[in-house]
Amino acid sequence: MPKSLLELTPVQAVACCSPVTREPLSADAAERIAPLVKALADPVRLRLLSLVASHADGEACVCDLNDAFDLSQPTISHHLKLLHEAGLLEREKRGVWVYYRVDRSALGDLAALLGGVTR
Repeated sequence: MPKSLLELTPVQAVACCSPVTREPLSADAAERIAPLVKALADPVRLRLLSLVASHADGEACVCDLNDAFDLSQPTISHHLKLLHEAGLLEREKRGVWVYYRVDRSALGDLAALLGGVTR
């Protein structure tokens, strides 16, 4: 009988792990969480996440974000897609535009993983 494996998204993996200050991450946990942290490691994506989170009503369209960067609209869309795939942004299509909003639980889970870390 084949064993079924529980596959977690990076956000789910962060949510289930102890803070790094309590005990070291296992190799498996680090492998599951790395895509989430990697998505945030790019300065453009980090700024995009911040811009979406601070935008009016907590959501923004690509058309609202283009002027903040010296990048093409397809490049901005690509970065937003990566943030969505990592579980950091939710998206909703309205007509021809896609609106993004931060998944607050994902940020909370990331903060919980890093919880207790001080300077």
